[in-house]
Amino acid sequence: MLNGNTTDILPRKTDKKAVIGTFSLLACEALLVVAWSSGFVGARFSIDYTSALVVVFWRCVLVTVILFPFVIRQLRHTPLATLALNSGIGLLAMAGYLAGVVKGIELGVSAGLAALMADLLPIGTALLALIFMRQKPANVVWLGLLLGVAGVLMVSWGSLSLKAVPPWAYALPLLGMLSLAGATLLQKKFQPSTPLNLTTTLWLQSAASSVAFAVVAGSQGPLLPEMSRGLALSVLWTGLFSTFGGYGLYWFCLQRTSAVRVTSVLFLSPPVTLLWAWAMFGEPLSWTMLAGMAVSLLGIGMVIKGDSGKPSKISRFMRRYRPF
Repeated sequence: MLNGNTTDILPRKTDKKAVIGTFSLLACEALLVVAWSSGFVGARFSIDYTSALVVVFWRCVLVTVILFPFVIRQLRHTPLATLALNSGIGLLAMAGYLAGVVKGIELGVSAGLAALMADLLPIGTALLALIFMRQKPANVVWLGLLLGVAGVLMVSWGSLSLKAVPPWAYALPLLGMLSLAGATLLQKKFQPSTPLNLTTTLWLQSAASSVAFAVVAGSQGPLLPEMSRGLALSVLWTGLFSTFGGYGLYWFCLQRTSAVRVTSVLFLSPPVTLLWAWAMFGEPLSWTMLAGMAVSLLGIGMVIKGDSGKPSKISRFMRRYRPF
């Protein structure tokens, strides 16, 4: 004899909306990885023409100009405090993150090591959430995060190197990573009384970051370099794919699930970047890279499973149908 109503023995109908929501979120996360990793490819187009900071400045300007006609109406009816909050989050998420990584590389930190530090974003987000928000992830989530880091190490091991650079330069990519982690948690925590749609949020953050990059990049050289096909392609590529696609999908996914889950998906960014480079520039792949991608996938799966907070099917069955 079983506890509870005997009709519970019959299988319940699948909630179609829940299934659609689950698969749509997974699809958006997959697109996020592709779009996020596209930024590294876009940088390759302009590497011989101007600095990365100038490209990032113009990419933010491009997004700001394109989106302005679509956001001006909401901007006029949004409280100043809400505009200031989202602008500040944008400075952390875009200007702080990108400037830290790019400036570290300019000072001599190897690109592979800087990228690895940036890819510690899920760990940084989980630690900041634990310290400042008292949010303790499940043990399986921590294990998944460590597996994700191990996968990233396998993928990028060949590009890691230490150079004779100022010791503090190594802190810049880490500070950039923590800047994005902090912005992620702020975006998740603060829900203003007058919420902004995704388009307005992206416009505000791009506009604020374009001002910051104008100051930083302008202090190092001209903001209007000699125009070339490579420079134009880099700005268009990073503006459309990396900003619209990357940051747009990042905030979109963050509205629908936890910060740790969204950031953990980006463990796949390094191997997908290598796939981009293989397809577009003929750079070689290796079995170690593919194995690292598989390890990262396993880690992400553990994070998603543990982050749901739901018990397994077996444990739910045992609780529902305990025999006398």
